[in-house]
Amino acid sequence: MKKIENIFLGVIGSLFALLRFPSIFEPYWYGDEGIYQVIGVALREGRVLYSEIWDNKPPILYLIYAIFSGEQFYVRLFSLIVGLATIVVFYFLASKLLKSLSARFMSTTVFAVLFGLPIIEGNIANAENFMLLPIVAAFYLVITSSSKNRFIFTFIAGLLMSFAFLIKIVAIFDMAALFVTLFILRFLEDIHLTKHNIHSQIKNIINGLEQETVLVIGFIAPIIITILYFLFVEALPDFMRASFAQNVGYVGYGNFFLFPMGFLYLKLALLLFLLLLIIRYRKNLGEPGVLILAWLTFSVFNASFSQRPYAHYILVALPSFALFAGYILDNKKLLKKLVPLLIIIAILVLQVFRLNFEKIVPYYENFLSFISNNKSVEAYQAFFDKNTPRDYVLADFIKSKTSDTESVYLWSDSAQIYSLSGKLPPGRYIVSYHVTFYPDATRETREAIEKKKVKYIIQTKQGSQILQFLDNYELKYKIEGVNIYERKS
Repeated sequence: MKKIENIFLGVIGSLFALLRFPSIFEPYWYGDEGIYQVIGVALREGRVLYSEIWDNKPPILYLIYAIFSGEQFYVRLFSLIVGLATIVVFYFLASKLLKSLSARFMSTTVFAVLFGLPIIEGNIANAENFMLLPIVAAFYLVITSSSKNRFIFTFIAGLLMSFAFLIKIVAIFDMAALFVTLFILRFLEDIHLTKHNIHSQIKNIINGLEQETVLVIGFIAPIIITILYFLFVEALPDFMRASFAQNVGYVGYGNFFLFPMGFLYLKLALLLFLLLLIIRYRKNLGEPGVLILAWLTFSVFNASFSQRPYAHYILVALPSFALFAGYILDNKKLLKKLVPLLIIIAILVLQVFRLNFEKIVPYYENFLSFISNNKSVEAYQAFFDKNTPRDYVLADFIKSKTSDTESVYLWSDSAQIYSLSGKLPPGRYIVSYHVTFYPDATRETREAIEKKKVKYIIQTKQGSQILQFLDNYELKYKIEGVNIYERKS
């Protein structure tokens, strides 16, 4: 690598670390992270994932939290380190796909800055933060493979895609993008199907799927091992329900249009249409263009898959979007055709996800004010969520009023209170929306509360559903609008 490239990577890596630095000092405030923290601790204490502690994602994200005992500081720091590694691998990939140094630098800068800023929630140690490294590395391995190492590199790429899938199942779309890219580049470059040769050409295509087959084998192998593990610990039905079955209902609800999944079918039709356009103009686009546009098409579909406006969903589209920006700079002949596409994608993303750019500067001002003693702890915490100071007060109450062996139950969506107070939920369901979502969860939670003889039931979320847990409890305290029920003697 040239000296100027080393300098660039050093500068862009430092900028990314600087943008992410405040994130490792954030308070415990984000609900999903609170769930991961609880599961991480529960796994360390011997609970079996899904059957004894519950959430609806594949297992690897929870294992990451378990490695760091659910400590947010260390998980966020690890996320920062993984982000730095992702930027380096991304630059290597850009170097293979983009011809000019200016295009590589611009593409990597777009990727690093957007990944570092809190605007698309890169500051939160969510699944998407950890998925990007194996996904980008998988694309890089396939692109750099030669005839000698093609199959071993492709197999490793499949393993990496599977690793990303076991962090969050939407990585299946990145896997599909890589598979389709290989197919287009290997079998459609010089094939012209006519009524005279269609059967022989289709036969050649099917017989030539060696690399794609190796990719799929690498992808499936870790999934099979994971299934066998949960079968061994007698938690396979729970694993399948949490990781796969529940997400069908989740996606269906968000994509209702005339009928369940109606809007998803429209998006799928658009995806197929765009892939046909890529195939049609593959020679004009060249190999880099085919890969980047196929990946971008699947990534945008991925980000909008559940039809919910969560900013961190955009992270999955960030690598291909940044590469697309560099590809436009690299191919000025296609400028008039590609720039409008870039603008359309940007407008759609802004319209659907409604990103709050105005919060970027206050985010860093909040951190600087806090570390310079110009802002109180409570004001610093409240910047992230108005309920965060309350959660810390409740955690202090729990620690002062319970022994290490006494349990509490939170009727709340703020799972981080468990982490802050050093407690675990009495049953496997952590937050109230877990309980209300599953038909058997109420009965199961009642039994767990009685079995553990929970000392306090703490209600931060309003609703009559909590009454079904209060037979042996009476209202004892009220702290900042939160009802705290104590078990009757």
